[in-house]
Amino acid sequence: MPPPVVPLPDDAYARALRLLGQRAHLRAELRRKLLQRGFDADEVDAALDRVAAAGYLDDARTAQQLAEEGQSRRGWGKARVKAELVRRGAGGAAIDAALAGTSDEAEIARARDLAARWRRTNRAGGPDASAKLEASLSAAQRAALARHLDRKGFSRRAIFAALSEAGAATELDLESLDGPATDPAD
Repeated sequence: MPPPVVPLPDDAYARALRLLGQRAHLRAELRRKLLQRGFDADEVDAALDRVAAAGYLDDARTAQQLAEEGQSRRGWGKARVKAELVRRGAGGAAIDAALAGTSDEAEIARARDLAARWRRTNRAGGPDASAKLEASLSAAQRAALARHLDRKGFSRRAIFAALSEAGAATELDLESLDGPATDPAD
């Protein structure tokens, strides 16, 4: 005979633990989710304090993990990572700490890698086109690449460096870009 099923308590603390068991959350997003589920604000705050005291909720650690994932797996620049952390409710100190380890040189290297990948997948003429000189990018392709890097949240310096490597930056007006995008749809 199977052991009896013991129902889990459905208080804010238990729900917070279940949500944290699925993935790491920032305090603000966990608070928002618990409030949306109908828990009282005082109960939610007490549960979050209890979870944080147990070491399960750490905004600095979670912000660092999200920044690393955004930069390495999603190809985001600093501006895009910062926008995502702000959207999720990270505090200024957690954001600063998460981005502190990212040097300008590392961001330029990521922008160059992303630009090379973009050129391989967005060239007219199929796979043989990748063998052509990179300087053969058309003006429309250079502008599209610059916009792509801008949407990914790279600085103007990183965009210029990535385009310079392809011999295309001198013909592109980087000032025409509207600034780093924060649109998470890209």
